[in-house]
Amino acid sequence: MRRFEILEPKSIAEACKILAAEEDVKLIAGGTALLILIKQGIFVPKTLINLKKIKDAGEITYNSNDGLRIGGLASIYDVESAAVVREHYPLLAEACHVVANIRIRNMATIAGNLAHADYQSDPPAALVALDASVELTNRNRVRSVKLADFLIGMYETGLERDELLTGLLVPPPPPNSKGTYLKFATRSSEDRPCAGVAALVQRSNGICQAARVVVGAVSPVPVVVTGADLVNGTAMTSESIEEIASKAQAAVNPIDDLRGTVAYKRHLVKVLVRRALTACLNEEGTR
Repeated sequence: MRRFEILEPKSIAEACKILAAEEDVKLIAGGTALLILIKQGIFVPKTLINLKKIKDAGEITYNSNDGLRIGGLASIYDVESAAVVREHYPLLAEACHVVANIRIRNMATIAGNLAHADYQSDPPAALVALDASVELTNRNRVRSVKLADFLIGMYETGLERDELLTGLLVPPPPPNSKGTYLKFATRSSEDRPCAGVAALVQRSNGICQAARVVVGAVSPVPVVVTGADLVNGTAMTSESIEEIASKAQAAVNPIDDLRGTVAYKRHLVKVLVRRALTACLNEEGTR
C-alpha cells in the first residue's frame, strides 16, 4: 500500500509556503491525471497538497479592457459553461466541451490540464490561438508567461518547483473575429484527440485582417502555423486556405502512437486546417 500525507491549505499563500518547504510533494486538484500515475507507480509522492479547500481560486471574470481571467481551480466544465466564455470566447468553450466526458470535465481543472502538459489534449491549442498566458505564483512573486512559451515539451512546462499555476489570462478577442476548434478522435467521441486544430480569423468587409491557426495533439506542443498570416489584407480564397493547410502539414512533427502513424496525422492535419478555415469563412465558426 502506498502511503502519503495529505495537506489541505486554505489559501494560495499557504499552499506556496508548503510547496517551498516540502521536497517530495505533488499538487492535486481534480486528480484525473495524477491519481492514475500514482496507481501505476510512476509517482509515489511523500506528500500531496490538496488545493480544493482554497476558496475563490476558480473564479472566472471578464472585462472588455483586460479580457478573461480563469482561476486555476476552475474545472474544464466551469470554463465551457461560463456565460462570459460562451459569449466572448466560444472557441475556448467548444474546445473544453469536447474534452473526454462530462464526469471528467467536472473533475479536471483547467490549471491541471495545462500543468500536466499531455500533448493529447484539446484546450491548449484553442488557448494558444487566443494568445493566452498563464499566471504562476510562488511565495515571492506572481509572473505571467505566454502559454505558447510555458508548454516546453511532452509533460514538460516552464513551471518552477515552488510555483502554482493560479490562473489563466486571455486578452480580449479581436473584433469581427470568428474561430472554431475541430477535434478528430480515432476511437470514440470521448477519446483523446488524434489531432485538433484551432483557427481564429478576423475579417471586415470580406477582407482578412488576421488569421491564426494552431495545431494540437499531434506534436509535443501546440504548433502555431507560420504563414497563416499570408492572407492578411486579402480576401481569403480556397487557394490560400489550401496553401495554409499545406504549411500546417509541413510544420508539425507528429508523434507515432496508438491513435495514428506519422503519415496519417500529417494528412489529417491538412484536412482539419482546411475545414477549420473554411468553417470560419462560411458562418460555421463558433464566433
